[in-house]
Amino acid sequence: MTTTGTEQGEAPVTPRGDGPGESPVVQTSRSKRAARVAEAASVGVKTLLVKIALLSIVDAIGVYALMVLFLKQDWVVFGAVLVVTAVVNWIYFSRYKLPAKYLAPGLIFLLIFQIFVVGYSGYIAFTNYGTGHNSTKQDAITSLIVSSQQRVPDSPTYDLTVLEKLGTFSFLVTDPDGTVSVGSTDVPLTPVTNAEVDDAGKAVGLSGYTPLKFNDIVSNQEAIAAISVPLSDDPNDGTLRTPDGSSAYLYLSDLVYDEAAGTMTNTTTSTVYVDNGKTGSFVAADGTELLPGWKVEVGLANFAKAFGSESIRGPLISVTIWTFAFALLSVLTTFGLGLFLAIVFNNMKMRGRNFYRVVLILPYAFPAFLSALVWAGMLNPQFGFVNQVLFGGAEIPWLTNEWLAKFSIIFVNLWLGFPYMFLVCTGTLQSIPEEIQEAATVDGARPGQVFRLIKLPLLLVSVAPLLISSFAFNFNNFNLIYMLTNGGPRDVTAGVNVGATDILISMVYKVAFVGASRDYGLASAFSIIIFLLVALVSIISFKQTKALEELN
Repeated sequence: MTTTGTEQGEAPVTPRGDGPGESPVVQTSRSKRAARVAEAASVGVKTLLVKIALLSIVDAIGVYALMVLFLKQDWVVFGAVLVVTAVVNWIYFSRYKLPAKYLAPGLIFLLIFQIFVVGYSGYIAFTNYGTGHNSTKQDAITSLIVSSQQRVPDSPTYDLTVLEKLGTFSFLVTDPDGTVSVGSTDVPLTPVTNAEVDDAGKAVGLSGYTPLKFNDIVSNQEAIAAISVPLSDDPNDGTLRTPDGSSAYLYLSDLVYDEAAGTMTNTTTSTVYVDNGKTGSFVAADGTELLPGWKVEVGLANFAKAFGSESIRGPLISVTIWTFAFALLSVLTTFGLGLFLAIVFNNMKMRGRNFYRVVLILPYAFPAFLSALVWAGMLNPQFGFVNQVLFGGAEIPWLTNEWLAKFSIIFVNLWLGFPYMFLVCTGTLQSIPEEIQEAATVDGARPGQVFRLIKLPLLLVSVAPLLISSFAFNFNNFNLIYMLTNGGPRDVTAGVNVGATDILISMVYKVAFVGASRDYGLASAFSIIIFLLVALVSIISFKQTKALEELN
């Protein structure tokens, strides 16, 4: 008799595949697996679409930037933008550049907002970039000629229609001979053949432009009157201007530029101004300079100006000394008060110490610039709370007297800074093991000796780097100086805009951005000096902290 494998005790064979013999458990498992695969595929498609959308935005921005840079012929930045855009696309369309996909955004922002900014600021320190020297030589020539133009007495009348396109005004001009041209401040007159002409032969419209009506001309009268449209690429040919928006007249300049000789001649006085290749301007034989000029590299001239000119060197030295004094006193006073309060409220016997700790950190919770403005009001000589309430109406010049202003700054910075030191010292003191203090007490050490010889050195191991960073912060504490005294009182004898309470960073701000004459090159030179000073102090300080680390 024939027996089957099952009858002989063999294990039954589980059917494979998706046939009708498949068990419900297997079918359920296969269904779940298929659902997960379908879900993963759906997520993958969505991720790809999001990636394409984001890269499309990046590429659109890159293409727009490339077009602008191409028109301006800024080839260095053009090449950089092109390379970055290509690399970003290569990274994010690749399947195997996973680390680069995470690192690329951070590296790009680092290059743009850190390395480029620092490098460009360093470059500006070696140029004359500033008021009167903030553009190219060609722009300066055009500006000089346009600014000295006068209407030609026998100038022919040009029929004019003012056009507008994308917020920019243009002139549609009909010459006395019937030639129609269009131009703007940046684009010289160019003949056109497709203009709309009225019965009198005057061009009144042009495809792609919107002609201004009378009401529009009246509402934009000042802007239209200030427009000067060059007749050609040669600025010596003059420009067209309009007094009423319907007729234009020829204006010629008293200054004539000779490109071959590189000179600018005043036809009225016959004075010749020469480009000496050093100052970025045209200079006459008697030293008279025509402004605006243009930006040029001047080497170490800004540093020589900072240290060589007495009117700048003296204030620079005074500001540097005050900056070091302000930063050092701020660190010492805030650390001293913070440490004292930390010791007091670290005593377990004091009642309500948690409440006092909360109250003490309130100054740290408010924005520093807002607190500085509040203190500026409280220290007002006539109406401030301090004089009116605490000193019975006395007019004490807290912010206008040189030494009182410096004292006020130190005091306000103490009020703002001690909570931070209090928190740091409290945490550090609580981390020191009690066994050390108990062992020292058993050995006969007095409380003062325990603190001076044991606790303070151990505390400085942790706090010293923070003190160095606090010094660097206060060295550049622009907000407090600007909001409280604005650097005043002003030093009228200085060759730059500087006051008695200015620190280096606020002086840099004033040189670069305050007043009619702004010298970005000199301000950048001051910034490099600040960087070198802070770096030197930090290096020396961190080397000294190594001695404290041996205590561990």
